[in-house]
Amino acid sequence: MEFKELIAKRRSIRKFTDRAVPREVVERLLAEALTAPSARNTRTTRFLVVDDPALVARMADMRDYGSGFLKNAPLAIVVLGETSTSDLWRENAAISATVLQLACVDEGLGSCWVHIHGRPRRKEDPAGEKAADYLRGFLPIPADCEPLCAIAVGYSDFTPAPLPPHDDEARIIRLP
Repeated sequence: MEFKELIAKRRSIRKFTDRAVPREVVERLLAEALTAPSARNTRTTRFLVVDDPALVARMADMRDYGSGFLKNAPLAIVVLGETSTSDLWRENAAISATVLQLACVDEGLGSCWVHIHGRPRRKEDPAGEKAADYLRGFLPIPADCEPLCAIAVGYSDFTPAPLPPHDDEARIIRLP
């Protein structure tokens, strides 16, 4: 698949079939995501692969908004940053998560980013328990790592509509 096609096909997919993602496909996704660039080649990103349906469904309750669709995903990959190695772990993890999502498209999979870092579990209680703390209660997140996001992965259960037209030129600042 050409890069332009890959970019055009990448969409946030929140509805998945119940078809499992084969282990060899998961391994290819991870191998590609691990090639993502990082600040000063620190390679601070880690991936926590969750394919147990009960655990993925439990992850869906990490927030009361924006994560519920996880319960029907056959796979979730938590993108972690090693905080002790670089203060740019968030940026490194975000780049890795993006490469992971593009790798999903290349494998014929859908994906969607669920933000974790700094997000409260309950919208009406922003100072309360954080999504990351909830996940630490049942996932083996290393103490020196912080979760940035979870990527829901699976075979799409629908074909998304084309993106609506938008004024991309308005988002570009050109120097004279």
